[in-house]
Amino acid sequence: MLFNFYKNKKILVTGDTGFKGSWLCIWLSKLGADVFGYSLNEPEEEYSNFNLCNVGEKLNRVDGDVRDLDFLKEQFNKFKPDIAFHFAAQSIVLDGIKDPHETYSTNLMGTVNFFEALRESTNTKVGINVTSDKCYFNNNWVWGYRESDKLGGKDPYSASKSASEIISSSYLSTFFETKNSSNIATVRAGNVIGAGDWSNFRLVPDFFKSKKNDSQLTIRNPDSTRPWQHVLDPLYGYMLLAYKLYKDGKKFQGPWNFGPLNNSNKSVKELVEELRFYDNSVNYIIKDDKTKVEAKLLNLDISKARNFLSWRPMLGFKETVKLTAEGYLNDLSNKSPYQNRLRAIDYFEKNLNNNEI
Repeated sequence: MLFNFYKNKKILVTGDTGFKGSWLCIWLSKLGADVFGYSLNEPEEEYSNFNLCNVGEKLNRVDGDVRDLDFLKEQFNKFKPDIAFHFAAQSIVLDGIKDPHETYSTNLMGTVNFFEALRESTNTKVGINVTSDKCYFNNNWVWGYRESDKLGGKDPYSASKSASEIISSSYLSTFFETKNSSNIATVRAGNVIGAGDWSNFRLVPDFFKSKKNDSQLTIRNPDSTRPWQHVLDPLYGYMLLAYKLYKDGKKFQGPWNFGPLNNSNKSVKELVEELRFYDNSVNYIIKDDKTKVEAKLLNLDISKARNFLSWRPMLGFKETVKLTAEGYLNDLSNKSPYQNRLRAIDYFEKNLNNNEI
């Protein structure tokens, strides 16, 4: 029922050129949705998911900055989406330290402009702002953060995601509680991995860059624990939430966590060793992290999504790493990356219904 729902729906995706945004565009297009992408210029990185899978050829899209309010509004008015997903952001912690102004201007005003465009759209019934698990004020405690826990961030990226959540909450209470307004939500996911992510300063991309370049991998925080999850798990959660918002409305508004089960919260070193099971040619060294900005512990409590959306993560840690490693190795061998993504999605959909994963 969920996947049939998206056939012929008009879906706008900001940040369609990014890792998660491009995966969502592939999935929605497969389901028969009419997808429209909005983001900055297409990525230069040859191995980006967007370029590898020729995503730009599979949807309508424009080059646009989310900080350009008038142009963003114009695209909403032209395309008239039923549902809008807001992925466009500066998404790297260390890049936020290098250029905090760019991070704040994109992540804060991009959020404001998304909701301004949504507020004036007469066609868009659902808007979802994609933030991050980094939005929580991190106490380095062992239990997971709930949606009601304190927001905050010590580095610019994390602070910008906290601010994006506060902006979203403000728009919800001020503009989106009335009967005929759009239904909005924010989604907070953990460390999402999967083939096609070649961003800087990320562990899995760095692993396969070392493979590609025949170089040694450097890891900064081997004992830090993260909620690793395959990209398809949170994307399924976002799609399910959008469906619920479209069908049932206001009671599903607000923030939602989408993370793995507790047994998938593994250390950086454990993830690297699991990746090396699929390619042990990559060796690594441990280097002291001089920035000291990344948290040692970070877990999400997903009780709300499990209880009220009947969502649960389908892919365990080993299955997540398997799909990720096989996807990267497939890409590096130039074996039809787009078909690889479709196979992964088919596998997920099939086993979702059978609960076999």
